[in-house]
Amino acid sequence: MNSLQNLALVCASVAWCFAEDYVLDDKPGLGRTFDGVGGLSGGGATSRLLVNYDEPYRGRILDYLFKPSFGASLHILKVEIGGDAQSTDGTEPSHMHYENDENYFRGYEWWLMKEAKRRNPNITLIGLPWAFPGWVGRGKNWPYNFPDVTASYVVSWVIGAKQHHDLDINYIGIWNERSFDSTYIKVLRNTLDVAGLSDVGIIAADGDWAISSAMIVDPFLADAVEVVGAHYPGTTTVMDALQTEKKLWSSEDYSTFNNEVGGGCWARILNQNYVNGRMTATISWNLVASYYEMLPFGRDGLMTAEEPWSGNYVVESPIWITAHTTQFTQPGWVYLQTVGHLMQGGSYVALTDQKGNLTIVIETMTHDHSECIRPPLPPYKVVPQNVTFYLKGSFAKISKMEVWRSKFDFTTKKSFFFQKQDPLKLFDGSFTLNLDVDEVYTLSTITTAQKGSYPDPPPSAPFPKTYKDDFNVGNPYFSEAPDFADQTGVFEYFINLTDPGPHVFTLRQVVVERPVTWEADADQTISVLGDYSWQNLTVTSDVYIETVKTGGVFIGARVDQGGGSVRSAKGIFFWVFADGTYKVTGDLQKTNVLAEGPSGTRAHVWHTLCLTIKGDYASGTLNGSPLWNTTVTAVPNNGWVAIGTSSFELAQFDNFSVEAQ
Repeated sequence: MNSLQNLALVCASVAWCFAEDYVLDDKPGLGRTFDGVGGLSGGGATSRLLVNYDEPYRGRILDYLFKPSFGASLHILKVEIGGDAQSTDGTEPSHMHYENDENYFRGYEWWLMKEAKRRNPNITLIGLPWAFPGWVGRGKNWPYNFPDVTASYVVSWVIGAKQHHDLDINYIGIWNERSFDSTYIKVLRNTLDVAGLSDVGIIAADGDWAISSAMIVDPFLADAVEVVGAHYPGTTTVMDALQTEKKLWSSEDYSTFNNEVGGGCWARILNQNYVNGRMTATISWNLVASYYEMLPFGRDGLMTAEEPWSGNYVVESPIWITAHTTQFTQPGWVYLQTVGHLMQGGSYVALTDQKGNLTIVIETMTHDHSECIRPPLPPYKVVPQNVTFYLKGSFAKISKMEVWRSKFDFTTKKSFFFQKQDPLKLFDGSFTLNLDVDEVYTLSTITTAQKGSYPDPPPSAPFPKTYKDDFNVGNPYFSEAPDFADQTGVFEYFINLTDPGPHVFTLRQVVVERPVTWEADADQTISVLGDYSWQNLTVTSDVYIETVKTGGVFIGARVDQGGGSVRSAKGIFFWVFADGTYKVTGDLQKTNVLAEGPSGTRAHVWHTLCLTIKGDYASGTLNGSPLWNTTVTAVPNNGWVAIGTSSFELAQFDNFSVEAQ
């Protein structure tokens, strides 16, 4: 007895199973063209740890995300155009730190786009800024004051993607979740056209639907915008957006912990964004949870890959919920007009390639999704139901469909995902399903789907208690040292050609002007690393202050905050300054001073700092000699280790090490 027959028996025994009929027909015409399902790397630094995985695990993670007919099989990859500023879970480096500086090999988004493209040559690529280097704003925290400067900066990224990586960017955004500026959008459109990039579309405004009202009264703005994109629309749109007759996308969505609740949330969103809002693309924030879990929105990705040191990763339910749509459709397919809500709860969509193929996706999610997205989806009542679909028009002759099923079980935790069922035979163009609650079904004429799998990855393991890095790596293809997660500022590998001694290869903080920010970046720069549970340890680093008189650097431990809260970070911070002094503080802002005094430190000289913490006692040495010791109060009991600078200034670090207990 197959699963469909089992469900039929269950439904027959329940008085509140309902029978309803639904027609799927292309004769009345078709709906909107499907543009795909995607993931967002960035906003920010959400793929930070992924690049550090060793093979074969890194390649397997990428296969689950991008390989067609294997896992999520994503159609779209959206990435952050790095702006040197905090953009949720860290900073992503700009390709132009300074106005006369261009480097199209910083960061890992280039690498990620190439890996995605290698697996799926037809993948749609999108870039969007969250922040901008300070020079773009000309001293103002606003990128629209000089629209030609900002447009040239963004277009240079598009050109660099092609010239240096052979990547064709399909769409470009404005400024993530910030006010749009009509003049800037028109200037950006003209700058793209003049550069020979008329095929690169503009998505706007990556916030709410407000831009659609402006587009209705401004035909030049309407001509400049190809896609109206909203974030977390709650599956609904507004009349003005529909009246623009533009593509409507949920250009950022989901943002939910990727347990079963998150998977159920995603199932409902993917169907109902079209049913309720006529949105033809949905992009998950984020692509893969590959950042320290105690940073904001831990494990909000489609899957989890946060342990490059162990090789462990977790293929979560949203991967397989995505597959229910992506493995049976492609951008360019078209929705049928005859789609909608099931009468007893849930929804169904149907798409065709207009060549005889048909895919139907049905969801019956009941869970109270108050944990889902921003804003949360409201509770939604669904009951078991008996549904009959009648295929009409060009689909009437379909005699068999492949069936794939997922079942969420929020009580006994016996859920299963993307399970192939027996093919369904149709009689006179119709079929009947007995739908339980919290299920996802895909029925399709496409036969190429598969639930890809690899051997289990290595078991999860904590961050190593002994860690060393001398940064002697030569010429890396991403800027940050492995496992460092920049929270304000950018720490890059650097070749110090002026030092013939042991410090030729170093890690250098390079942002010297406050960026045009998206979050509330700290006034200091900071990069964190390690195990958030660390308490007692010794952290050591060679440091080199480059700013005479006012410069300063620190090493730290028990750092408790990152992301948008980094300004409020507490911990134990050991600072030395170019004016020959030191401080020990219990916070990044240096308001809680635990110790201070003369140090003899100065700029343009290498010094070695060592910080040791045991319980409520901490001590520090400078160049191997004791400098201070103190009891520590009003500081966290645990947290990351960190390095950083006293302001936006150049400084270098070398021979970094941690010994944790």
